[in-house]
Formats: sequence, C-alpha cells, structure tokens
Amino acid sequence: MLTTEAQIAQRFTEKNRNSPCFLCALRGSVVKRHGERGLTLVELIVAFTIMLILSALAVPLARSRVRAEREHELTYDLRTMRNAIDKYKDYCDQGYFGPVKAGTDCYPESLEILVKGAKLAQNADGKVVKFLRSVPKDPFTGKAEWGLLSDQDDADSTSWGGQNVFNVYSQTTDKAPDGTPYSQW
Repeated sequence: MLTTEAQIAQRFTEKNRNSPCFLCALRGSVVKRHGERGLTLVELIVAFTIMLILSALAVPLARSRVRAEREHELTYDLRTMRNAIDKYKDYCDQGYFGPVKAGTDCYPESLEILVKGAKLAQNADGKVVKFLRSVPKDPFTGKAEWGLLSDQDDADSTSWGGQNVFNVYSQTTDKAPDGTPYSQW
C-alpha cells in the first residue's frame, strides 16, 4: 500500500511528539544518534576562531623573541671582535710582533689578520698568535661583513679610512625597539 508524504509525517509526529529533538527533526536538521562521532559546524567555527585568536597573539611574541636573540648575538659578536682587537693592540704595544707598521698605531690592518694570526717576532719557530677563530656573521644581515673604523676616522663616520681596524659595527639599517640604530651599538 502506498502512503503519502502527509501520512508519513503524521506517523512521525505521533511517535516523536514528546522527543526532545522533535523540533530539530521537523526542521530537517541532522540528529545525532547514540555512538556517532563528529563536530557540528558551529563547534568547528568556534574552535577555528579560538585557534585564530591564539595564533594571532603568538606571532608578535615569537617575532620579539627572535629579535631579542639577534640582539643578544649581535652584542656577543661585537664584544668578541672588540676584545680581539684590544688583545692584538696589547700584544703589539708590548712588542711581540716586532716593529710597528707605519699608520697602524698597533691596531690590526683587517679582521682577517685576527683570524689568520700574527707572527711573534722573538720566536724562532715562527709561532703565530690567533685572536679569532673566524669572523662571525652579522645576525641582522647574515653576512660576515662588518662596518670598520680606524682610529683616524670620525666616530660617526660610515666609511673606513683603511689605515687600521680600531672598531667594528653592524651594517644593518634596522633599529632597536628604543630607536637607536644597531650600527651604533
């Protein structure tokens, strides 16, 4: 016997009138049955919104952490190179390298001399004293290229006179959070 849609709906409403999902069933919503798994669309939207908010909060924190690590590395590298320059100057002032080359004022002529080393004048074996293992990479530029100043250059100069290496600085144009350029560190 064929039944009409009205008869099916009437039987459904008579059986399920007291059911808590009666209105849901009439609207055509999918009703969860016992044992089914999954999330509704609203639950998915809420979960993605929460994840979006949390990730939006985490990105600035991660960026500031990376910047802080680069600043720390820059400070360490500058201190290491400046200490090597000072140690070279001390050795030269004490006469370990023999006669002073004109115009250098006992400072190294380049950073490479600190890596390759300088020969001790009084040692017959030709012993070499090294002051750096390698020229470190600038954490902001990613290159082992640094701004150099000689003792004859102005303190604010951005060009190297070439006589000697008195000081080093970063060649990045970035600025610290307090507004000072990293090149002035």
